[in-house]
Amino acid sequence: MSINSATPVLAEEPAVPVRIATKRTILMCKPQFFTVVYRINPWMDPALPTDTSLAVKQWQTLYDAYIGLGFDVHLIDPIDGLPDMVYAANGGFVIDNQAYGAKFTHVQRQPEGPAYMDWFGANGFDVRVPVETNEGEGDFLLVGDVILAGTGFRSDSNSHAELSNIAGRPVITLRLINPSFYHLDTAVAVLDDTNIAYLPSAFDAPSLAILQERYPDAIIVTEEDASILGLNSYSDGYNVVIAARAKDFERQLRARGYNPIGVDLSELLLGGGGVKCCTLELRR
Repeated sequence: MSINSATPVLAEEPAVPVRIATKRTILMCKPQFFTVVYRINPWMDPALPTDTSLAVKQWQTLYDAYIGLGFDVHLIDPIDGLPDMVYAANGGFVIDNQAYGAKFTHVQRQPEGPAYMDWFGANGFDVRVPVETNEGEGDFLLVGDVILAGTGFRSDSNSHAELSNIAGRPVITLRLINPSFYHLDTAVAVLDDTNIAYLPSAFDAPSLAILQERYPDAIIVTEEDASILGLNSYSDGYNVVIAARAKDFERQLRARGYNPIGVDLSELLLGGGGVKCCTLELRR
């Protein structure tokens, strides 16, 4: 039987990759003492009222989402007088049971570094006290066997070599240039071991060239979604917890085979933090 040459041949749609979720172990801190009483980033305005009870309620939604995903969630006790301690990601960088402590830039947050290192030590981690200024997973993101490291506003670039020596992995320096995206985890989202999403305008030209070369298939997030810290998200390789209002990012994630889960952390956004800021991964 012959085939009519005029019969149109429909092109096959590209297959959506199968994404695999892996269980995560994380550290969080309840925003029991959250408020905005100083200004150390463009998001913060002490003149605007904050609602601590609402912040706790929204944070609880994030906590419950992680529990629902089967994560092993640990908690560090909040400390009165440290309103930003809820942003646990800044408390250090943990890999291979080594906890590289944070050394904060601004004096208002500096007591958080020892508090987190005390928790690491009490929970069996090999604590590495930092010499160089760094703000933990705020500026250090593990992608496969490579650590992307931010500088420009908070973490000193000298901390990148310090972490590389501790972690035994290559560390790639990326310079941030927009003060609204003062930590790397506000401008880059790690989706799995090979894929990321990012905001191009947050980086200087050499750093952007690095990202474009290393991650040619990355999701490029809109300025609108980035402006509500949509990139400040956390993924287990399949489920990606994001800001509920980041609708285009949500659409792109679904198209790539991920499962976006939106949460509202609008009250914590008043302090300049989102999903990832509240989430520190503990890698044994």
